Amino acid sequence: MNNLFPIFLKLENLNTLIVGGGYVGLEKITAVLTNSPEAKIKLVAPEIKEEIVSLSSDFPNVILVYKVFEDSDLEHMDLVIAGTSIKEVNIQVRNAAKSRKILSNIADTPDLCDFYLSSVVKKGDLKIAISTNGQSPTMAKRLREMFEEIIPEGTQNLLNNLKAVREKLKGDFEYKVNKLNEITTVIRNEEK
Repeated sequence: MNNLFPIFLKLENLNTLIVGGGYVGLEKITAVLTNSPEAKIKLVAPEIKEEIVSLSSDFPNVILVYKVFEDSDLEHMDLVIAGTSIKEVNIQVRNAAKSRKILSNIADTPDLCDFYLSSVVKKGDLKIAISTNGQSPTMAKRLREMFEEIIPEGTQNLLNNLKAVREKLKGDFEYKVNKLNEITTVIRNEEK
């Protein structure tokens, strides 16, 4: 059973450490910046792929540090993602983060993760995160592709209209929720 609690983080308000400058580090920093382009990231690795260097040049809140990970790299960090190819380093990152009560994601080691990076569907302001509880990132990717195809391109216009309606509604919270439920039910029924 998937007991994960889904949450969307404002990474521009947090400090994120990524450990690893190879292929997995590239995958992780790309995922973070694709979803949170203003995220504050420090990436630490003795060697950093040119693709990471190139990518980071477009993001002023990304700092690249060419060095081996040390526990002190976690100072002032809120989240850490370990994506090295060296199991011992990933475990060191996990243990150091745990001792500081910093949430960590250890690539390809679900049992050591406090959180997973999800596969994400984006249509304007709509964002849907897909999790397989660490069981199959490939399945999450396929579901993302499916949802990207079936969610209409005009979804942002719908969101803008619903926001305008919500702002104009008078009444208490319960009334507003019921009214918006009624409106969105009509939308759902029109698609059938």
